Amino acid sequence: MKNSIIFCLLFAVTLNFSCAQNAENKINTPKNTNSKAELFVDDLQIPWGFAFLPDKSILITEKEGKLIHFSNGKKSIIGNIPEVYQRGQGGLLDIELHPNYEKNGWIYFTYASAEGDEKGGHTALMRAKLKNNSLTNKELLYKAVPNTTKGQHFGSRIAFDNKGYLYFSIGERGDRDVNPQDIKRDGGKIYRLYDDGRIPEDNPFVDVEGAKTAIYSYGHRNPQGLIKHPETDEIWDNEHGPRGGDEINIIKKGANYGWPLVTYGINYGGTPITDKTEMKGMEQPIHYWVPSIAPSGMAFVTTDKYTDWKGSLLVGSLAFQYLERLVLDGNKVIAREKLMDGLGRVRAVKQGPDGLIYVAVEGKGIYKLIPLK
Repeated sequence: MKNSIIFCLLFAVTLNFSCAQNAENKINTPKNTNSKAELFVDDLQIPWGFAFLPDKSILITEKEGKLIHFSNGKKSIIGNIPEVYQRGQGGLLDIELHPNYEKNGWIYFTYASAEGDEKGGHTALMRAKLKNNSLTNKELLYKAVPNTTKGQHFGSRIAFDNKGYLYFSIGERGDRDVNPQDIKRDGGKIYRLYDDGRIPEDNPFVDVEGAKTAIYSYGHRNPQGLIKHPETDEIWDNEHGPRGGDEINIIKKGANYGWPLVTYGINYGGTPITDKTEMKGMEQPIHYWVPSIAPSGMAFVTTDKYTDWKGSLLVGSLAFQYLERLVLDGNKVIAREKLMDGLGRVRAVKQGPDGLIYVAVEGKGIYKLIPLK
């Protein structure tokens, strides 16, 4: 017993110390900022995701199950949304427009759904069209099973690549020792579909008997950031670790990202999950955080409107309540910067069609970052 306690303490100290020595894990708070945060959409509770329509109005998901249209300074509620399962971290989650939205009108969103035979809920993906402030042509593209009454780790984010493939994330639903490493079960995965919900013929597990053939990668914990790299077309995710070990990963076809067999984090109670941070056949994150920042939302900066920001990666922090800017050299994080410090739990971040950065903060609303000259 005594030896196991000593091991746990040494493991935790070593993990935190080793990470603290990495220069890329030291965050800087700039003395002078090149932008100011201006509240653009007020009075939002948990704005999980948002998407800009062609007319520059915004569709906003509220976790409680409301879809809001913000246009010309006014909010209206969109009708006929699917029934949302409300429990813990579950609710109405991400939203994204089809890349050819102006031609086909498809809107995609993820949400916690109780549909199915079991009690509880699991993450679902739906697409629909918008007409007269109401959803029409609703199509359920994917529903994870089985349902569970556990309230954690629904994911979820949505992204499209340049080839038109649709990616979305689902967390491991609090069943870490079963779901993430089993490709015959939903949860702890990144999925890839055609835009109409069909399974791509070259998905990695289409020929594996009993596999969930929509799976593109596995071994994830709770991915709440998912975006396309603007130059390479790779899909990047960020995901929550336990106590420490939040990650940024580049998603590869059929790859195993290790959870919970490898991790840079420990249990919330301080005991080790594993003594391994890497294993053969498992992908390493390009960046990890110790302590956890609880990352949610992610955006690449492609605009020239902010001095020295172009090419950076922005990630929201729920735990420490700031927006983090990560400076990249290729796929390596070489510097970190804290923005909007203390403003609130940052749930989502996007670059708008005007080239400005928009940041969704829980209990407040969506802020617009105004460049300072």
